[in-house]
Amino acid sequence: MKHAVDVHVGKRIRHRRWMNGTTQQQLAEAVGIKFQQIQKYETGMNRVSASRLWDISRVLNVPVSFFFEGLAAQPQDDAIKSDLPGDILTDKEALELLRSYYAIPENQRRRLFDLARVLSEAA
Repeated sequence: MKHAVDVHVGKRIRHRRWMNGTTQQQLAEAVGIKFQQIQKYETGMNRVSASRLWDISRVLNVPVSFFFEGLAAQPQDDAIKSDLPGDILTDKEALELLRSYYAIPENQRRRLFDLARVLSEAA
């Protein structure tokens, strides 16, 4: 049975790996394991040991705490609903949009952000 913390950590690994443009194979080689193990970590099927998480954090250039960010903020009650999917970071289109957004120069990015806000308020 998957534990919610393992699933969350796995999603954060996948998110950071994807944002870096690192493949599962590249990450696996860098930490000395098979890419199938990375797949299992990312789905929460296998729990990541502390030492392995340390290695992954160094390869992905983030502190270990990155993988736990947002965990306490997750609603425990299904009564709390949102217009967003349960975990927007698992949506490939959303991640592609985020990656593209940060590739835009900062001054243009700010204008795009303002436009998106206006359009969402008008909808």
